[in-house]
Amino acid sequence: MTDKVETASNTGQGAGVPVSFKDIVARSFKQNIRQYTMMFALLTIWVTFSVLTEFIFLTPRNLSNLFVQTATTAILAIGMVLIIVAGHIDLSVGSTMGFCGAMGAIFLIKGGWSPTVSVAATLVIGLLIGAWHGYWVAYRGVPAFIVSLASMLGFRGAIIGITGGQTLGLEMADSSATADAFKAVGQNYLPTFRASAEGQLHDTSLYFALAVMVLFIFFDLRKRKARVQYGFPVLPLYLQTLRLIAICALIGLAFSIMIFYMGIPYCIVLTLVLTAIFSFLANNTTFGRHVYAIGGNADAAKLSGINIARKTMMLFMLMGVLVAIAGTVYTARLNAATTSAGQNAELDAIASAVIGGTSLMGGEGTILGAIIGALVMTSLDNGMSLMNMDITYQYIIKGLILLFAVWVDIATRKKS
Repeated sequence: MTDKVETASNTGQGAGVPVSFKDIVARSFKQNIRQYTMMFALLTIWVTFSVLTEFIFLTPRNLSNLFVQTATTAILAIGMVLIIVAGHIDLSVGSTMGFCGAMGAIFLIKGGWSPTVSVAATLVIGLLIGAWHGYWVAYRGVPAFIVSLASMLGFRGAIIGITGGQTLGLEMADSSATADAFKAVGQNYLPTFRASAEGQLHDTSLYFALAVMVLFIFFDLRKRKARVQYGFPVLPLYLQTLRLIAICALIGLAFSIMIFYMGIPYCIVLTLVLTAIFSFLANNTTFGRHVYAIGGNADAAKLSGINIARKTMMLFMLMGVLVAIAGTVYTARLNAATTSAGQNAELDAIASAVIGGTSLMGGEGTILGAIIGALVMTSLDNGMSLMNMDITYQYIIKGLILLFAVWVDIATRKKS
């Protein structure tokens, strides 16, 4: 293929700046090398486990369960991205998630509260825990590592204290209807307009998938229009179209697994909504831009008038709410509050963010990347469990993958 020269009208770079086809593709690949590498790694993991498990891994039932298992890690990873981007770390998310989930179960079982009130109270608890962390980090100058490490230990003990060291099953609630309503967020699927069994098309989920694709196309084209308007480089329209078709095909493939099984679980819908909200917050709001500025260069951010303490406080409060949501989903999925809930979840959340392209040096990371990173981590857990691999090797493999992801991040930044 010959190098076709693109003019300013279709690249958006400004008048008289010729750009070859090869340059455009090379620049696009270089700017998104982490995303491409991550997608290739996910595909490799899926193919490998499919072969090793005699294609049990790729069955609709297993993949649907895989997506449900990913929800909790993904919700934690959404908040972890912003925490790391701002130059901090939160080691407490696992213990805090378990504590919030246990409190929700106690409100439901021992307090006799309705599911709505129980969930609302759980979110308030998460918000207060986040404010506690933010206060020490933002206004008392204690490193987030120490603050969250203290909470990791403290809330792990608090879980044992409030549960009495026992598992609290949601069926212990006064009303089975109340317990079922609470469990819905972690176990139930979108309702359908007609009866649907496994292997049949789930109509509501199909409409939801189509809506997601339409929204993606709309916002992607709007972003292109804005880049052209302000003179930033863009892909030629035909390449942009091919890219949209490819991404929509991947979205359709992912959703088709659930559409032809039992439908889309509520927890996946919740995860997608949170992804959209926090992606918008990170990329299209003053708060999000300030968070990236703080992580990129805190001194420059302070000199530019950004109130770092206030932004840090708000950031940890948002993290607390997300942790409470994850705890609710986790408890609902397990149908119980356990003393081991959330154990090592902080490692999965951090690994998901880093694998997804978030730099531990701060100032760089995407919400969508963290979601794919969470899918990578959960795929590893799911695949190794299907193979009945010893837990010893599971931890070793996940640790090595995290080490490799951090090395790639450091090596990439050095080249840049």
